[in-house]
Amino acid sequence: MRQRTLWTLVSLVAIVLAVGCSRRSDVPPVSIIPEGGGGGATGAGATGTSRITGTVMFEGDVPPAETIRMNSDPVCVMEATDTETEYYAVGDGGGLGNVFVHVTGDAIAGTYPTPSEPRLLDQQGCRYTPHVFGVQVGQTVTIRNSDPTLHNIHATPAVNAEFNTGQPIQGMTMDRTFDEVEVMVPFKCDVHGWMNAYVGVLPHPYFATTGSDGSFDISNLPPGDYVVEAWHEMLGTQTQSITIGDGATAELSFSFSAG
Repeated sequence: MRQRTLWTLVSLVAIVLAVGCSRRSDVPPVSIIPEGGGGGATGAGATGTSRITGTVMFEGDVPPAETIRMNSDPVCVMEATDTETEYYAVGDGGGLGNVFVHVTGDAIAGTYPTPSEPRLLDQQGCRYTPHVFGVQVGQTVTIRNSDPTLHNIHATPAVNAEFNTGQPIQGMTMDRTFDEVEVMVPFKCDVHGWMNAYVGVLPHPYFATTGSDGSFDISNLPPGDYVVEAWHEMLGTQTQSITIGDGATAELSFSFSAG
């Protein structure tokens, strides 16, 4: 009986915190671009042996990271190993990480199978991991609370359905899917205002997130004409047009700056 009462109390607290907190005003705008193959396209989506690789670079002085004050939750103070903002993940060579890169074009029109493997979004050390990632329409996103404290997962899409759910118990998981193309869907935690993440939802598998060196690799493309978009949460988007031949590898370079 005591365990049932404790569970009920914790659940009520989670609901109150998740629903009662106001929406943050500092969530960056999102880019929403119609994708080739979305909006009623028929037939099987094409694959091939072409490839787009490249690097996203940061030019100029990198804005310094800010120290996150987690004093509002003593558990976060104990659990956190990363207490600096990750808006500008610039490597030693100037590569810019956490940039979402994806392609559009008639060559990839059609319907692609939904991956059966779920994508994990973890809450660990009072941070979301990964910070930026992609999934296909209908692909499961498994959201896990790895911390011994309350988190709530608040997705604030512009196209897909919004959800806001508490996870008060360490080890809890829940699964969510997105039904519409949207680049990007923001995640936040209303309990811990510094926690945020972004997911790009696409109808095809031709996307990547840059690593710490700024590199990306999009493989198995059919030949054709493409527009390649690079999205960054603070620096906006850039696009480049490219024509790629059958079995060819094309290289692209993007450059962002904070000035």
